[in-house]
Amino acid sequence: MNIVVLRETAAGERRVPLIPASAEKLVKLGAQLAVERGLGDAIGIPDDAYARVGAALYDDRAAALRAADLVLRLRKPDPADLAHLKPGCLHVSYLDPFNEQDLVRALASSGASAFSLELIPRSTIAQKMDVLSSQANLAGYVAVVLAAQRLDKIFPMMSTPAGTIAPARVFVIGAGVAGLQAIATAKRLGALVEAFDTRPVVEEQVKSLGAKFVKVDLGETGQTKDGYAKALTEEQLAKQREAMAKHCAGADVVSPTAQVFGRPAPRIVTAEMIKGMKPGSIVVDMAIETGGNVEGSRLDEEVVVNGVRILGPGNLPGRVPVHASQMFSSNLFNFVEHFWNKESKSFELKMDDDIIKGCLVTHGGAVVHPTIKALLEKKSP
Repeated sequence: MNIVVLRETAAGERRVPLIPASAEKLVKLGAQLAVERGLGDAIGIPDDAYARVGAALYDDRAAALRAADLVLRLRKPDPADLAHLKPGCLHVSYLDPFNEQDLVRALASSGASAFSLELIPRSTIAQKMDVLSSQANLAGYVAVVLAAQRLDKIFPMMSTPAGTIAPARVFVIGAGVAGLQAIATAKRLGALVEAFDTRPVVEEQVKSLGAKFVKVDLGETGQTKDGYAKALTEEQLAKQREAMAKHCAGADVVSPTAQVFGRPAPRIVTAEMIKGMKPGSIVVDMAIETGGNVEGSRLDEEVVVNGVRILGPGNLPGRVPVHASQMFSSNLFNFVEHFWNKESKSFELKMDDDIIKGCLVTHGGAVVHPTIKALLEKKSP
């Protein structure tokens, strides 16, 4: 099987989809692996590092795509690349299928079997290939480090001859993968941390990291079968904002992380809540790329409102590209290996497998994922 790995071309993207350690494992599986020249340049990996582990190097992207049986990349494909995919080619990457509906249609028309890495089920067996979790983990870390850099105070308590410095207070909203890492990082830096989540089940995890869990009675809440927080009603959101306002007012750093998969991020921190915060406080909107949790936040900008700095950093994992690439590459290899047939030395498309059913979006010239298919049919004129 010919596996082709594409160099990322999106502006500012420094992550790479495959590092030499994972490339070597693919070659050992029996794959004919070809990587685009310059694949690892952004993180200092030279081309010969891939060549040494048995990968071929190519310059002609179009020719490589025409020969590919399996294409691996990080971001969604460029429209220009789709014209070169042969029918039946397997394509694995982020797709953002809920928002990129024209792209999904184009992939179906190409005849490619396209996998959306965001749709990999959050099950025990799929944990090793869960790119959302691995990248969110890093995002939680980076968000707190950015806040610490911009805050006019230090995080830890210090007792000095000149007096005692009180620790910074951090309030994390949402205790998913990113939120839990944000809590852990803030605690390591010495802050006093509070956290809130609509799912009572995460209280124990929050406390195990040394943070205080903020309880708000919202009535019936919970999580989906995949572990995502369920969307709240407008009444619940209003009640949540009211309860959180006082915690934001007392915080030096507020970091909302709330996202509902497949929908715009809910507006959690309002302009009214920001007005009640102390000048010099920091708000880091970790959900900015899906619409933002913070009123007034802007992608990749710092906005100052009443002395409060609102940060809207995009691509948080991409700010630590070495480890982000390492984790993504491992997830990608684990996905391929899980379905690798050692006898035929190829990726076996098991249509009845729960993981395949969960993340296969297009196949055989059609959109086959039930949810995405229904969405496209609803949007069709």
